[in-house]
Amino acid sequence: MTMNKTFSICYNQNIPNTKNIADIIAKYLKEKGLKVIISDLNNLSKICDFAFVVGGDGTILKAGRFYSKFNIPIFGINLGHLGFLSQASENELQSAIEKILNNDYRTEKRMMLECGKYCALNDFVIKSQSQIRTSSISIEINSEFVCDYTADGVIISTPTGSTAYAMSAGGPILTPDLEVLVITPICPHMLSVRPIVVNKNSIIRVYSKNKDEFMVCADGQETFLMADITIKKSVNYASLALLKDNSFYSVLRNKLYWGINPQCKF
Repeated sequence: MTMNKTFSICYNQNIPNTKNIADIIAKYLKEKGLKVIISDLNNLSKICDFAFVVGGDGTILKAGRFYSKFNIPIFGINLGHLGFLSQASENELQSAIEKILNNDYRTEKRMMLECGKYCALNDFVIKSQSQIRTSSISIEINSEFVCDYTADGVIISTPTGSTAYAMSAGGPILTPDLEVLVITPICPHMLSVRPIVVNKNSIIRVYSKNKDEFMVCADGQETFLMADITIKKSVNYASLALLKDNSFYSVLRNKLYWGINPQCKF
């Protein structure tokens, strides 16, 4: 890293200890003569070249959406629960920062989705306004009718989001370098319904033949009501800074225990 770089350190004020970790990172960088901006998640700064994000996956999702507009890479430090999108924990701070400063990392562009003025790095979740009943949901792709769902809802996700809610709903795990959209019904009342993966240029329309409004949620964070929903690939990409020894498959094994035989004790 050259000395004229400006680093942003953003933290989630709702997660304990994130401000302390942000201060530790800032002190370390300032001691090396680097320019630093500290901000909480509600006051993110675009005046930087690289952003450290301290929190959990939700923190990284919100920061990823914000910084995608400016093509600024973000590096996640996990103080949340799962930490699937993060690259380092609290006890790995110094070694992780040194790797960033020595350019010992790679940057991965992650496809995003858009629905009107909203965007999502993981997914858009579409459900009935009433959380206690199923919905009648119709799907069109590129103006062609595809199917009707009777279900608790439907998830439109990116490959990054394929390991989130969509996976829990029975969707496929996709490597994040793919550029496709995944349509996954939530608890469908039909034995024949399966998730479907479609081309990145697909324009997905979700609507109710009864003209009902749906509750739509972007990345589990921004919620709005809409009756006729159009979702497509965003023009922006989230830019994730990843350590070279943290592969997608190692994260699957270490954090989701994918492909690991359970050790049964009787």
